[in-house]
Amino acid sequence: MAASAGAEWVAGYVRAWETNDPADIGALFTDDAVYEYRPDDPEAARGRDVIIASWLESKDDAGTWAFDWRLLVDTPELVIITGRTEYPAEKDYDNLWVIRLGPDGRATHFTEWYMTRPRT
Repeated sequence: MAASAGAEWVAGYVRAWETNDPADIGALFTDDAVYEYRPDDPEAARGRDVIIASWLESKDDAGTWAFDWRLLVDTPELVIITGRTEYPAEKDYDNLWVIRLGPDGRATHFTEWYMTRPRT
């Protein structure tokens, strides 16, 4: 059984997160995509080239984090996931991502919410 478009997109995001390769990052987004680091973000990255540059300015090195996620909504146009990002040397986060996909499966709009997760 083939993976859904949403699962494939998130897997591509995690791969790009691991590699920080501009081609992997760029493959996720349309030319005019918007990447919001929080809802209604006035400093959102607009356009694939800006998204790639912004990503690389604040990249995480491979091996410094772990990410577990689960699909909540998975349609050809809309993907919503919950996740948990663990940075063992720093903090942990709970995540909510809303991804709007274009017809070709690339994101036209990505919005993330993240909250610091208390360590127990």
